Order: sequence, then structure tokens, then C-alpha cells
Amino acid sequence: MAAPGYTEVDKAEDVKHLHSMGYAQELERRLSRFSNFAVSFSIICILSGGINSLAQATSGAGGIGIGIGWLVGCFVSLTFAVAMSQISSAYPTAGGLYHWGSILGNRGTGWVTAWLNLLGLITVLGAINVGTWTFFVGAFGPALGIEGNLTNQMIFLIIITGAQALINHLGIKLTAKLTDFSGYLIFLGSILIAIVCLAAAETWDFSRLFTFHNYSGDAGAGVWPSVSNAWVFALGLLLPIYTITGYDASAHTSEETIKAASSVPRAMVMSVIWSAVFGYLFLAAFILMIPNMDDAAKQGWNVFFWAFDQRVSPGIKEFVYLVVFVAQLLCGLATVTSASRMIFAFSRDGGLPGSAALAKVSPTYRTPVAAIWTASILSVLFVWGSTLVSVAGTSAYTIVVSCTVIFLFLSFTVPIVLGMLAWGTPKWDKMGPWNMGRAIFMLFGVLSILSMILIFVIGIQPPNDWALYITVGFFILTAIVWFAFERNRFQGPPLGDIIAARQAAIQAAEQAVGETGH
Repeated sequence: MAAPGYTEVDKAEDVKHLHSMGYAQELERRLSRFSNFAVSFSIICILSGGINSLAQATSGAGGIGIGIGWLVGCFVSLTFAVAMSQISSAYPTAGGLYHWGSILGNRGTGWVTAWLNLLGLITVLGAINVGTWTFFVGAFGPALGIEGNLTNQMIFLIIITGAQALINHLGIKLTAKLTDFSGYLIFLGSILIAIVCLAAAETWDFSRLFTFHNYSGDAGAGVWPSVSNAWVFALGLLLPIYTITGYDASAHTSEETIKAASSVPRAMVMSVIWSAVFGYLFLAAFILMIPNMDDAAKQGWNVFFWAFDQRVSPGIKEFVYLVVFVAQLLCGLATVTSASRMIFAFSRDGGLPGSAALAKVSPTYRTPVAAIWTASILSVLFVWGSTLVSVAGTSAYTIVVSCTVIFLFLSFTVPIVLGMLAWGTPKWDKMGPWNMGRAIFMLFGVLSILSMILIFVIGIQPPNDWALYITVGFFILTAIVWFAFERNRFQGPPLGDIIAARQAAIQAAEQAVGETGH
């Protein structure tokens, strides 16, 4: 039965589009336009990154890091979303980035895009849930008598990541309901924090939002090393840039979204815009509430809890913490969805070890069960292994996480550049229904390239300078693996005559999961 407002004609058109790219409708289309938006909005989760990484601004350039820096960083992220939205409308498939990288370029560029995106998604899932643990300990640890040690962290991660995987396992319908709830919760939570902060502030000194102060070094509890004024502002841009990412999830869930060719691109762009607006709302209010910016800078990563302890009554404070905690849990849930669809899509074309198992879809739940649990387990193993290793006195976990967003944005940039080169050729000769025109696409493509350069430059500055070596090492290792092994083995997504030859296999795959409604 078709979803409300989704006719059999609409469904037939979605399936026809998917078949034209050589894939079966194995996953179940249940995500509405809002649900597809909510997946990306939940992964961005301004109540997660915007709070857990707040010190990058308050212990950096001070109030202007939010008043101006947040808006600049959000625009940087928006450039990628706008450029990718145009491609997603033409090629609405699960694991979209990998497919775009292949069809707009070649097998090699698709393979590299897949690995960049996959490594980014696995490590960011771990980082999101570690951030949730850190918030949980800061908010509730003292009252519950829970210490923030590694053993407790790993127990917490195993429990919540396992729960996130189980919910994803049980079907996209349940996941969609929770991510829809998450979307509303983030909106309401942002408004709640803004109201609480504005009510608790002694005065509304709006000039604080545009006041610069260099808090790098000891003045900012060592969040950033001592750097120049220009650099401390640039480093603070990592707060919005690192927070406003993950909107590629809308593309990854394309095959589960109704009217995907128009719903997905709109969701990608709007998830960034609304995150920017509501993030600015509550973060600006928080800056207005802070008793003193100099004292706030000295709190480092504890600034959110410190400010609430100073200004907000215990009952209201605990309620705000609970709302934020639930939103962060659901952020991890949506990230499992995104990462598992990337694994499923890449495995469907034989891109990973054990691809045959990873590409299987449960006929009962219509979800890629093996891919879901693999993504979840790998994220926990990543956190556990990397926290046990240090490089030059710095935890390997910290070093790798600093590379995560570089990898993610590189996986965005590759298909965007390929799309700019391919538009007007047989590889891409027709825009999808979300059509902003070639000029707008090219403009935002160029802005994306410039944004990528900015992200890379500020992303490898101290204390994240090891990110440069890891990124270069990744590309060297990738080149070795591709030319030594994968170039002759990996076939990539079906193209040309191969698509027509797969029609029988497509029909069999759909029958295996009970897909007969078209």
C-alpha cells in the first residue's frame, strides 16, 4: 500500500528511476520529505556538536566566534549542500556519493569517494556517541556517581550503539518515527535553550556577539595553542563547519524516500539552513547569558555546564540537559542509518570484503541488517582501539577525529568537481526535477572547492597538525591498494548495456524481499 499522498504512479516513477540505474527496489520506501529532512537534521544535530564543541568559539575568538563565525562556517557547509543537491536530484540512489563519483567520473573516483565517505561516517558515528557520553557524564555523572573513565565510556558506547543498531535493524518505519521526533525535538530544544538563556541573562548586551578577543593559549584553557588574531578566528570556524555536516544522509536514504528526486535535494539544503538558523538562535542567547567572557574562556570544554551552573536553577537546568541528551542519542541513531546505507550501496557493487553478506536486505524488516551491525561494531572498535594508542603524546582518537570531517568534505568535493566536468556530456546530460540551472550549480561548485581548501588548511593546524600526515598517508595507501588490487577487480556500479542485462537479477532481488507493488 502506498504511503499517504504517495500514489502508485509516484511509486512506479521512483522505482523506474532506480531500475534505470541498474538497481532493485530492495529497501522499503517509507520516508516522507520531512522524514528525509529529519535524518540529515538529526545527524547535524546542533544540540550535539553545537554544545559539545562550543569551546572552539568561546575559548577562541570569544563572542564574535558565534556572532559572526557561526554564520560564516554555516555558509561554508551550505555551499556543499547546494552543489550536491543538484546531483542528488539526477541520481537518487543509496550511498549516493559513491554512485555519483563513479558515474560522473570512473570506477576509480567512485571507489575513492566511497572509502573517504565510509571512513568519515564510521569515525564520526564513534565521535558522536563519545560526545554523547561526555555530555552525559558532565550533566548526570555527579548525581549518579558515574566517573568519566574509559571503562564506563566503553560500556556506555556499547549499550547506546547497540540500541541504535537494533532500532535500525527493526525497520525504516520505526527509525523514521524516531528521527521525525528528533527533528521536532531539536527545533523545540533550541527554542527552549534560547528562552532559558535569555531569561537568565543579567543584560542583553548584543555587542558581545561582535566583540573579538584572542583567548588562544592559557587564556582559553589551552583549547587552541597561542596563535594570531586571524588564525584564532579561522580555527573557531571549525565549530559550525564540524557541526553542520552529515546532510549527505538524505542522499544515502534516497531509495527509502518517496519522490526522492525532488525530496532529497530539498532536504539536504533545508537541513543546513534550519540548523544554521536555530543553532544561531540558542548559541547567541548562550553568549548573552555568560556572566563574563574572560571567565568563560578559562572554562575550556566545560563552558556549557559552567554557565548553566552560574545562571540557571537546578530543575530547569536538568530538564534542558535531558532534552539535549535525548537529541544526542537520536543523532547517533540517524548516523547509523546513513553509515549502513553507504556500506550497503558500496557492497551491492562488490566494493567491500564480505560484500555478498553486507549487501543482503532482510525480507522481514527490509533493512540491510549486516551493514547496520557492521557499521555500529566498527565505530565502537574504532573508539576503543584509538583511545589506547597515542602519537607524540596525543591520543590517536583525537588525531583521527580531526581527520574525520576532512574525509567527509573531501567525499563531498570529489563528485561535485566531477559533476562540474561532466555536465553537458553523455555522463550527465539531464538535470533532475530539482533544477537550479547550470550557472548556480557551477557557482556553488567553485565555492565548494574554495571551502574545501579552507577546511583543509584550518583542519591541519595545531593541535590537529597530525591530520595532514594521516590524510596524505590515506591517499598513498589508497593509491597502492587501487593499483595493486582493486583496479582489476572492482567493477563499480552498472553502466550502459550492463544495466539492461541485470533486469532478471533486479526482478529476483525484488521478489526476494516481497517488493511487488509496481
